[in-house]
Order: sequence, then C-alpha cells, then structure tokens
Amino acid sequence: MAEDLKDRLQRVLGDVYVFERELGSAGMSRVFLASEIPAQRRVVIKVLPTELAGAVNTERFRREIQFAEQLQHPLVVPLLTAGIRDGIPYYVMPLIEGESLGSRLARDGELPVDDAVEILCDVLTALSYAHERGIAHRDIKPDNILLASDHALVADFGVAKALTDPDPFGGLTAVGAPIGTPAYMSPEQAAGDPRIDHRTDLYSVGAVAYEMLTGQKLFGERSAREVFAAHAMETPENIARRRPNLPKPLASSIMRSLSKRPADRQQSANEMIAELRAPATPLRGGGLFGLFAR
Repeated sequence: MAEDLKDRLQRVLGDVYVFERELGSAGMSRVFLASEIPAQRRVVIKVLPTELAGAVNTERFRREIQFAEQLQHPLVVPLLTAGIRDGIPYYVMPLIEGESLGSRLARDGELPVDDAVEILCDVLTALSYAHERGIAHRDIKPDNILLASDHALVADFGVAKALTDPDPFGGLTAVGAPIGTPAYMSPEQAAGDPRIDHRTDLYSVGAVAYEMLTGQKLFGERSAREVFAAHAMETPENIARRRPNLPKPLASSIMRSLSKRPADRQQSANEMIAELRAPATPLRGGGLFGLFAR
C-alpha cells in the first residue's frame, strides 16, 4: 500500500515536527497542522503535491524562498523555514488564529463596503512593501489572505515565483499550465508571459475585490481553460452594475485594476491605495492602513 503523505512527512520531518492533521488543500499546496518540537509552537506546513514536486528546480526554489524569508512586516505572514526533503518541497509558517478571507466569503457572501476596503488597504500595504523589495506575490487570492486581529495578513509570498520562473533544464514549464489560481490570475500570468511584474498582483487584488463586493468570482464558475480565455479576452461586467450603491471611486479603481494591459492599471500598490482613500470611499478607523499607506 502506498504511504500516506502525512505518514511520509512524519517519517521525513519527524525530527523537528509532529504532524497533527491535514487542514486541506490551498491551490498549489496541501496544508498540514503540526507542532514544532524545538520551539514548542504550532505551525502550518504547506507541501507541494506530487505532480508539481517532481518538476521543481531545487536551487531556484531555495533561492526564491530565501528572498521571501526576508520579508518582515506586520501584514505579511512570515516564512519560518523551507526546504526539500525526500523530494518534497515544503515551507513552514506560524499558525495564525483567525480565518481566511476565502472562508469568510464562503460563509457570508458579499461583504460590507467598509470591511472590504479595510481588507484591500491591508493587502495593498503588504504588497507595496514587497514590491519595493522586488518581490511580486503572483498568487493573491482569498485563501492567501488571513483575517486576524481586525487586519488582513498576506501569506505565501514568493512561493508562486519559485515555481514559475523558466528553468533551462525543463522545470515547471513542462507541466503545461501556468502555476497559480486561475480565477485570480492576470491575463499575462495566464498566458505564461515571462515578463510578469508587480502589476500582476494589482489585477489579482481587483479580482479579489470584485468577489468581496459582489459575492461572485470575476468570471463565475468555469473551467480553468475558460477562465484563462476570459482573462485574456472578456471584459468583466462593471462592478457598479452588480452593486449599484458602491462609491464611484471604489468601483472605478477596481475596474481599472482589471485592465487587460498592465500599463492601463495602477502602476503601484500605493497608487491604488490612494484611489481607495478618495473622500467618497468609506473607511473605518484607520488602523494599520493609516500607519503604512502614507
């Protein structure tokens, strides 16, 4: 009988971690709850599935994860460590008490405007910090946004880049599909454009914002192939038609971020934050958004 992945991980990483249970899957990863023995803390360990693990360029994975480990910001979930053991690429993050934005959307559907704006501000603040250091996320989606202590934290920085950059000896280009989450990919990412930059994240933020404020994914529930085509060629319905009471600056900013051409979007996370701070867009309190968005 084939060895269960949890049992295999316990065998391979059992000198440091005690695996408790699988929390589920998150796009490219399978996610496990574990206890870290030396530090006596509970952590989340994400593992690439077998079909991707064999295609990972080991040196590139280590290098990109090292860049991501350098990100230290209150709105970024830190990478504690990462590695490849027994052919399994894995990375470890602290356990964040709270829920993902994906879980909240599944439970509540569309969100109040002020809640959505606060979440967007936090996400864009985290992205601005990373972009200034040359790191694009490439997999912004509700499941990578964690809601805790009245703020939104962004997880999995650098992981998608570690999996998608071209490898001259084969690598993930041989898998035959872009790596990421189709519903939130920019057109250039869905097309596998090697010139992707930080503006791909702004498109993904727009797709997440669209879902937060309408309760529906940007292009609905379609196959991955159909979603790729829609990102490339289909103009999404204006969000103001789906939710007419949205402040005009908020609706305009979201639709601008969903432009097919990167040059037609906001050119930085801070530019999008400035649009969201327009007087007609409600904000509650100020919090970390007020601290970091200036």
